[in-house]
Amino acid sequence: MPVMSPVLNQSGPTEFFFRVLTTVPEFQALLFLLFLLLYLMILCGNTAIIWVVCTHSSLRTPMYFFLCNLAFVEISYTTVVVPLMLSNIWGAPKPIPLAGCGAQMFFFLTLGGADCFLLAIMAYDRYVAICHPLHYTLIMTQKLCAQMVACAVRLALVLSLQLTSLIFTLPFCGHRREINHFLCDVPPVLRLACADIRVHQAVLYVVGILVLTVPFLLICVSYVFIASAILRIRSSEGRRRAFSTCSSHLTVVLLQYGFCAVVYLRPQSTSSVDEDRQFALVYTFVTPLLNPLIYTLRNKDVKGALKKAISSKAASEAL
Repeated sequence: MPVMSPVLNQSGPTEFFFRVLTTVPEFQALLFLLFLLLYLMILCGNTAIIWVVCTHSSLRTPMYFFLCNLAFVEISYTTVVVPLMLSNIWGAPKPIPLAGCGAQMFFFLTLGGADCFLLAIMAYDRYVAICHPLHYTLIMTQKLCAQMVACAVRLALVLSLQLTSLIFTLPFCGHRREINHFLCDVPPVLRLACADIRVHQAVLYVVGILVLTVPFLLICVSYVFIASAILRIRSSEGRRRAFSTCSSHLTVVLLQYGFCAVVYLRPQSTSSVDEDRQFALVYTFVTPLLNPLIYTLRNKDVKGALKKAISSKAASEAL
């Protein structure tokens, strides 16, 4: 009897299906409304950041320039994932073609990588502002800020393009492939491959180290210097406020890098598909929602600009 090849018929169109989160109609409606509400809050919060920074000249500083870029990345990052996720929750599961899955993975990795690099850049900006305040304007010039953002996006593009291209050279078994996830992420797609994926996993670890570990270490080093500078502040109230701000920033950093590291850097043999999907919900919904709250709404300059904009709008409508 002839031995069947593990790679089934590869001719014809290739489609992927996402595994449904639940088959209970009531839970489907509840999840749809919950994720839609979170998505709208992410859009509104991050759009408000962009609008306030762009319309108030007092906020045109390097810190708010980076915040504006981070907000744009967060909007794009969630938009790559959430609309398709909502369409699959509401109604029958819809197929996604091979090219569509590859495109989603590419943009998801690119924007996620840019997000991680921007958090590291923002930590460096805070380091210069707190540890070298007299030289801040000389170091953090407009040209340097633009170059750092451009380098972050370019590096994320290169890494994600190479990883996505490598993964989609793999053969996949059959025509109807079910991804045990709500997006075309790297680990669940690799599990569908009908070939040796050890090289691909090694490349994934290298990319994960470059995108997650290296920026995280730079952030930690920056905050060590920041903490030492804060401890030298004579005013106890000043130290308390500075530590409060830093702890909030570090909370977002730990959530973003921590859950991403668990998904992308731990061995596939010890990983759980259901755990990966739960962790992905955190960096898809929670951190993009927390960023506007932590980085801006706790900032007196931004709150003042928002109040001024709202009051002026209300006054103009009253007239």
